Amino acid sequence: MGCRLACTRGYDGGMTENSDAIQTRLLELSPEDLQRRLLQAVRRGASMEDIANLKESDVATPEAAIQALMDGNARFFGGQARRPDIGANERRAQIIGQTPYAAVLACSDSRVPVELVFDQGLGQLFVVRVAGNVVGESGLGTLEYAIRHLDVHLVMVMGHEGCGAVAAALLPEEKIAEEPEHLQSLIRRIQPSVENLPAIRDKKARMREAVINNVRQQVALLRRQTVIQEAEASGKIRVIGGYYEIGSGAVDFLVDEEDLAV
Repeated sequence: MGCRLACTRGYDGGMTENSDAIQTRLLELSPEDLQRRLLQAVRRGASMEDIANLKESDVATPEAAIQALMDGNARFFGGQARRPDIGANERRAQIIGQTPYAAVLACSDSRVPVELVFDQGLGQLFVVRVAGNVVGESGLGTLEYAIRHLDVHLVMVMGHEGCGAVAAALLPEEKIAEEPEHLQSLIRRIQPSVENLPAIRDKKARMREAVINNVRQQVALLRRQTVIQEAEASGKIRVIGGYYEIGSGAVDFLVDEEDLAV
């Protein structure tokens, strides 16, 4: 079930380009509708070379997006992460705009820093975080924006080991009723995914199954939405799931349809 990549990919450092190459890249990146933002970026401290280096992402397909996340998590899991080091030039270059290749719906848990888990830099992931990684109107609208206006290639729902929101959904009804109104509402969005869990004696294994079931349910809910349904049917995006093990740092990817079956 799912897959975990346990390999790393080498990193090739870039070389400073000559002015002709920079000008060529600027021509490629400067359509009329971006000229105002280019000027604004320079005024705020980004150099023309910074802007020229904002080339199109190598991640141009859903499959490439999945591989990029797998490779990044393999680096994080293996202690070879390279993205925490972000220089001033890279920060300034973000002024021009964002071009994320994937959107991730994840839990708000402070132990699940999505960009770090996938070893990604500024502007590469569009992250929506809510307790229990549940699909709600605000989160759905945010993901629709990512698909329609940012042209992401992938939508991922990621649950995690020891999720408190999922654990709450397993509590007796009288305990849930003691929680505040809006928290109860959130918990009830998760309950359908834990109602028919298989009989698993090991508590940790049962909790893992509950979290993964919730991921599957949220993926299914996303796939029923028109914008997401049409984008996936056309091949523009894929919708997948994932399970993050806090203890190890590894992500199990739920990519195949059998992994995502509700």
